[in-house]
Amino acid sequence: MKKVEIIPIAQRKAERRGIQKEEIEDAIVNPMQVVDGYGGRKVAHKKFFRDNKEYLLRVIYEETEEKYTVVTAYITSQISRYWKGEPE
Repeated sequence: MKKVEIIPIAQRKAERRGIQKEEIEDAIVNPMQVVDGYGGRKVAHKKFFRDNKEYLLRVIYEETEEKYTVVTAYITSQISRYWKGEPE
């Protein structure tokens, strides 16, 4: 399995946003959906519920043969804006 590396600024922002490192790693390793991002980056999507409301964790990363490098991660309630294809 490839290593998941989170750049320092992404780690700080994720902590401020209440996103755990394990959640980021899980979104990359077991995504519900992966879409193309800008500049060859990938975006892993993982839906979850919090306080009876559905949210989407978006993890933007770069992939090499050796590792995944996380550039940023955030949570949004605007699922239909980012989800591609039929909603699950």
